[in-house]
Amino acid sequence: MDKSLGFYGSSVGKKMWMAVTGIIMFLFIFVHMIGNLQIYIGPEALNRYGHFLHSIPEILWPVRIILLLCVLVHIVAAVQVWLQSYGARPVKYKIKKDPAVDYAARTMVWSGPIILLFIIFHLLHLTFGSVYQLHYTANGQIDVFRNVVSGFQHPGIAIIYIVANLLLGFHLYHGLWSLFQTLGVSHPRFNHWRRIFAIIFAYAIAIGNISIPVSVWAGWVH
Repeated sequence: MDKSLGFYGSSVGKKMWMAVTGIIMFLFIFVHMIGNLQIYIGPEALNRYGHFLHSIPEILWPVRIILLLCVLVHIVAAVQVWLQSYGARPVKYKIKKDPAVDYAARTMVWSGPIILLFIIFHLLHLTFGSVYQLHYTANGQIDVFRNVVSGFQHPGIAIIYIVANLLLGFHLYHGLWSLFQTLGVSHPRFNHWRRIFAIIFAYAIAIGNISIPVSVWAGWVH
């Protein structure tokens, strides 16, 4: 236990925890997005996906709790690393960086807590019905498709999702870019492909998620 705490106390240890929790969250975000994109197949497909998730609460809730813990550990470690870095080097080095990577890196500290707030809002919206009244099918099951459509027809809710997923895209871009370096997979020969990998997956997640509120708002999905 002492060794584990000592390892976490180091900057490398915190970054490793960020990498591990980041991988877990990224895999969930990717799978969750694929499930949500079934909205384009039709109400039956999305409702079937939603009903399947709610039919296994003994798995769904432990997964939610694990993901919430991952988010909290990720944010705490990120803030601590930033504070350590800022305290050790209050004056920035004047070196040329990739503008997109540099911008994403500078937004990591505050985009993380904002994304956490969005996750809470997302659960209140589509799981607990605290933001907008939930709709149910004739047999008493949650009408996932109708809840998504009716929610995103409100511009305010749609904008919240769009902005949050833009921030998520930047966050994923820097996170995926840094992940391999933290895990020791970094070399000038591969850094170009590392950047391409980060761009493709960050764009795919952001565009995939944002396409849903945009499609509903535009009337393409109704």
